[in-house]
Amino acid sequence: MSDTRRRVKVYTLNEDRQWDDRGTGHVSSTYVEELKGMSLLVRAESDGSLLLESKINPNTAYQKQQDTLIVWSEAENYDLALSFQEKAGCDEIWEKICQEDEKFLSEVFAQLTDEATDDDKRRELVNFFKEFCAFSQTLQPQNRDAFFKTLAKLGILPALEIVMGMDDLQVRSAATDIFSYLVEFSPSMVREFVMQEAQQSDDDILLINVVIEQMICDTDPELGGAVQLMGLLRTLIDPENMLATTNKTEKSEFLNFFYNHCMHVLTAPLLTNTSEDKCEKDFFLKHYRYSWSFICTPSHSHSHSTPSSSISQDNIVGSNKNNTICPETLPRTPQCHQDNYQTAQLLALILELLTFCVEHHTYHIKNYIMNKDLLRRVLVLMNSKHTFLALCALRFMRRIIGLKDEFYNRYITKGNLFEPVINALLDNGTRYNLLNSAVIELFEFIRVEDIKSLTAHIVENFYKALESIEYVQTFKGLKTKYEQEKDRQNQKLNSVPSILRSNRFRRDAKALEEDEEMWFNEDEEEEGKAVVAPVEKPKPEDDFPDNYEKFMETKKAKESEDKENLPKRTSPGGFKFTFSHSASAANGTNSKSVVAQIPPATSNGSSSKTTNLPTSVTATKGSLVGLVDYPDDEEEDEEEESSPRKRPRLGS
Repeated sequence: MSDTRRRVKVYTLNEDRQWDDRGTGHVSSTYVEELKGMSLLVRAESDGSLLLESKINPNTAYQKQQDTLIVWSEAENYDLALSFQEKAGCDEIWEKICQEDEKFLSEVFAQLTDEATDDDKRRELVNFFKEFCAFSQTLQPQNRDAFFKTLAKLGILPALEIVMGMDDLQVRSAATDIFSYLVEFSPSMVREFVMQEAQQSDDDILLINVVIEQMICDTDPELGGAVQLMGLLRTLIDPENMLATTNKTEKSEFLNFFYNHCMHVLTAPLLTNTSEDKCEKDFFLKHYRYSWSFICTPSHSHSHSTPSSSISQDNIVGSNKNNTICPETLPRTPQCHQDNYQTAQLLALILELLTFCVEHHTYHIKNYIMNKDLLRRVLVLMNSKHTFLALCALRFMRRIIGLKDEFYNRYITKGNLFEPVINALLDNGTRYNLLNSAVIELFEFIRVEDIKSLTAHIVENFYKALESIEYVQTFKGLKTKYEQEKDRQNQKLNSVPSILRSNRFRRDAKALEEDEEMWFNEDEEEEGKAVVAPVEKPKPEDDFPDNYEKFMETKKAKESEDKENLPKRTSPGGFKFTFSHSASAANGTNSKSVVAQIPPATSNGSSSKTTNLPTSVTATKGSLVGLVDYPDDEEEDEEEESSPRKRPRLGS
């Protein structure tokens, strides 16, 4: 019985685009001396005559169709096909063809990355790969998969890492197109490669950082290449296309990698353009090939330093703005920044990616924002003369507030981060434009969602500057919400015996432990551990606990103190109260850390996973304790009066 695996029919395509049967025979793959290479031979099963002799050419586009067909073109308008009787025979010959392709591609990769290859030859090779990848889009899905897997196995990604960093613009552009085909085919394949190379390479030569650098260094005035690369980065960091298996989660592993090794590269232009720190700017210029000359003159709140006469005032963000609201006691805001159009476009792209991270990365980006004080730096861009960049900065803050996360809310109020937004609104005057609408929508969201901590902060610190705005009822509505909440708090307070009011915020230890478990464990289980190192060590008076152990020690100390202050029953119907006062407390100060328990600040019964969390703060004279702290009794009023806080200064 003859071998049916290799039994085929040979077809050619005629001028009428119809397939003509050239006969039936058996196919083999052998070296033909006359053709100087491996060739496909088909001999007729009837008389052994040669039906087909075709050299396997790496430049020929072979296609495998319907499991038993191999189709290709040998010359213009001359198409050939082999129709196999069995799938196994088709697979065997197809593998022979791909092996020849692999040999050719290996040689091309070697030339592409060889330093001795001249520029014209390298440009020709990279364009060949680009066309090769473009053609692959016409293949059947299984053939396209086999093609890209072959490229990956042969080392296409390390080769791209080299050519994307070259000076030739055409080579970099073609390499970017090839990279886009690979990301579209399998973002997981690209992510796996960059995580593996991170174990052997420095951060600055990682493929993903090379991509980010190319985005930053795009010389096109319209940043066409940067826009393309930004889209590819967004695909790579999108958790929606990350895989989850029983043993590992790609999302957790890759996000830990990205925030450890890549985020500092992505945010470098933003942090540098909003920095007063010369060392930070020098570091960026030293490590990244950047074509801009930075114009940075430190500007401080209420200072009157004059920039050099050679520096255009239009290039300094905030140079023609006044800090009309910010109290003098608040931290100074960085205000130096090159504000030309190309720079603004790049920063807008970076902000778009960061906004995407806020929406999709939750824990990792929250950790990064708070440790780097990133929102404060972003809001410096509210002073840009380019409205689109100011809107991007505002959109970033809007996404953060939209999460209704009380940790974010405390970060915003503690840093007085509404001040640049309100300044922008007031500077905009009576003009009805996108900036005006976007700012009003931000505050309207806070009012409608009844975010109590933000409402209280806005009314208490900025209402006098905003009460004259009457073309919308947003700010009067916020004042109403604030007063209603204050009345509710007073009613609750009045319903409690005065002798127990000092303990009105107490919660049992079990509830505290449950909240701690929710915050410190829930996000880690989802996405992994904290990955971003802080910019500087937290100050002793910082409201945020720097680690869990310190937080637990503070909580235990508070619980011990509360137990001493609890009423003790001495006889049926009677209580004995024991109070402990320190010397510092007697002098009107309190140097001990205390734990404030805060009522929920949500609307319509909804709650964030961080709502009601115990928050460790260190109280100093005249400071506010907790997320929302209204003056409810005479003792607190007296303390506030003894150390009046400076009111916001209104602009002229």
